[in-house]
Amino acid sequence: MSGGRDRTSRANVGATGLESKDRVLRSGWTTGACATAAARAAAIGLATGVVPERVTVTLPRGETPDFAIEDSTLTETYAEAAIRKDAGDDPDVTHQALIRVRVASAPPGNGVRFHAGDGVGVVTKPGLPIPPGEPAINPVPRQMISGALRDVARDHALAPDFDVTVSVPGGADLARQTWNPRLGIEGGISILGTTGIVRPFSCAAWIASIHRGIDVARATGHPHVLGATGATSEATARALFELPETACLDMGDFAGGLLKYLRTHPIPRLTIAGGIGKMTKLGQGALDLHSGRSQVDFTRLADMAATSGANRAAVASANTALEALGHVPELGPAVAKAALTTVRTTLRDAPVDVDTLVIDRSGAVVGRASAS
Repeated sequence: MSGGRDRTSRANVGATGLESKDRVLRSGWTTGACATAAARAAAIGLATGVVPERVTVTLPRGETPDFAIEDSTLTETYAEAAIRKDAGDDPDVTHQALIRVRVASAPPGNGVRFHAGDGVGVVTKPGLPIPPGEPAINPVPRQMISGALRDVARDHALAPDFDVTVSVPGGADLARQTWNPRLGIEGGISILGTTGIVRPFSCAAWIASIHRGIDVARATGHPHVLGATGATSEATARALFELPETACLDMGDFAGGLLKYLRTHPIPRLTIAGGIGKMTKLGQGALDLHSGRSQVDFTRLADMAATSGANRAAVASANTALEALGHVPELGPAVAKAALTTVRTTLRDAPVDVDTLVIDRSGAVVGRASAS
């Protein structure tokens, strides 16, 4: 389950990071880590009558970040604490969102029960790690929050039974910028995180969202899914095959992440669609289509043009695959065929019927290939 292209205080954020050209990029904290810290602070307030100004939590890999509490409320029946999420230098739609958690005592024997407050989504479709009807709080954050509450209960001789409501003001608007609507998560964002740490520009969250999209498609019985490199390609292919939005997987540059998962979690039919540049790279064997991680080999592209009876020199001298396509329209079908070969090779013997589309910037199909 994913809260976005969903990728707190400002404490220990600089302890880890990735080197950029000019500086080290700051890591940040996931919504799950922030919710855990807020839950711990609220539980302490419920136990002692005072919500602390800062709390420390232990993350799954042993890190112990310290979080500042931005806002709190204490009543006779519940306590609330809120933390401002810091995603570091990652382009995260939930960066600076307020993660608010209310903790109240639950009837004995109920353990920790989770509720979706304002701005947190509810799961409505099968296939995700959380069943339909439950708040979109992923398993690891649930484990982290439950563990933090058990620790507080032990330290203050309380029964370990709590109702936990997580809210994110403005989360419904943020969710429109994420994949949640396609995954059947309604009403807000997801509370995410497997390590508690947001790594700047991490591919892991995107690929995890692709996998969850496949899981939902399988669970809801979609016989045909689409992986597209961009919005234009998706719109064209979706209209061509009359596919619902939930059958569209946000593949982007991560063809490998999609294909390798489909290899072990097959769906009867797959369409891969993209522009000439990214589909050329796929046809040349690249599974990561990002411009910084793979490049078009124009010598090989010229050889491909020659096998189609086209002008080899016109392709070899081009600056971009798009320019080459303008000189040699025959490249579209040739690239689609080469991309199909890479897709089939990557899927191995998975029972998936595949076709590929090359789509120009106007949304026209300029190349198409099918395995059937």
